[in-house]
Amino acid sequence: MVSDLVVRRPEGLYCPAGDFHIDPWRPVPRAVITHAHADHARGGHGRYLCAAPGAGVLKARLGQGIALQTLAYGETLQVNGVTVSLHPAGHVLGSAQVRLAHGGQVWVVSGDYKTEPDRTCTAFESVKCDTFITESTFGLPIYRWRASSEVFAEINAWWQANVAAGRPSLLLGYSFGKAQRLLAGVDAGIGPIVAHSAMEGLNAAYRAEGIALPETLKPAEVKDKAVWQRALVIAPPSAARGPLARQLADASDAMASGWMQLRGARRRAGLDRGFVLSDHADWPGLVGAIAATGAERVIVTHGQEAVLVRWLQEQGLDASAMATDFGGEAANDAVEAEAQPLSLNAVDDSGDPSDQA
Repeated sequence: MVSDLVVRRPEGLYCPAGDFHIDPWRPVPRAVITHAHADHARGGHGRYLCAAPGAGVLKARLGQGIALQTLAYGETLQVNGVTVSLHPAGHVLGSAQVRLAHGGQVWVVSGDYKTEPDRTCTAFESVKCDTFITESTFGLPIYRWRASSEVFAEINAWWQANVAAGRPSLLLGYSFGKAQRLLAGVDAGIGPIVAHSAMEGLNAAYRAEGIALPETLKPAEVKDKAVWQRALVIAPPSAARGPLARQLADASDAMASGWMQLRGARRRAGLDRGFVLSDHADWPGLVGAIAATGAERVIVTHGQEAVLVRWLQEQGLDASAMATDFGGEAANDAVEAEAQPLSLNAVDDSGDPSDQA
């Protein structure tokens, strides 16, 4: 009987043949990290391996002193006889799918991914495999994203209208990934852009990787009310209940998230606008990505597993779910990817280890 290349252990996803973990949620000696969101990249591991473009953001989140090895996309590494390579996931800067080859088997662990390209990370690459472990954050047929160009046109129009009305524009988006995508996508000619302090180190890491982001101001640098009235202020969801929002009491507020597609999500969050912009694959993206792998076996994690598993089984695939701690609330850790439906009272993705999901 052929043993699985990846199994679930209390510490996280584990490759027995290679004796390493992938995105473990408890400290382990060796960890392969798909990307630097806090539900996938946690402190306390002995050694880390990640894709080279993600090194800066991983160190910005976990500390400059971590023992880190990097691989270029597509480069291979032998780990106890297992051939490991990392391939673009299109989720955030440095995000990767992990390809494992051993004993005639090829497995791919996707991490989080999106299939629509954007300016801030390498586009998703389909990787052929026998077994594919896929996320399913938005694994329901109702989730179908419009082209991001259309969404950014709406964001720019909203900002422009607020400038005309003399109101600040407060746009909420997760500090890592979403904030940089917003910065890269908006029309910086409309007015000044103010970035929350939680984003400073991450923006610097993106710029260091050659990602073009417009110039931003820190909130403390804005002294003139006239600047606020023209500004687009990008901040994490926690800022909706913080001092910055109180300072901008007359602002028009909005959030960019895939959860904004849910009927009532914007109303429950008390926002003026909701823009449907996700860093995860929608339903067509998920099923298309799975089909492109050619995998006959699919393991579904991290979200709406049951519906996607049932649909894949109806297509004749060997599909099952695997429970993980990705996206769950973790003590003394921050979970800031779009892993749970929006709750502005609960989300804080500033990167502080005490943040809660």
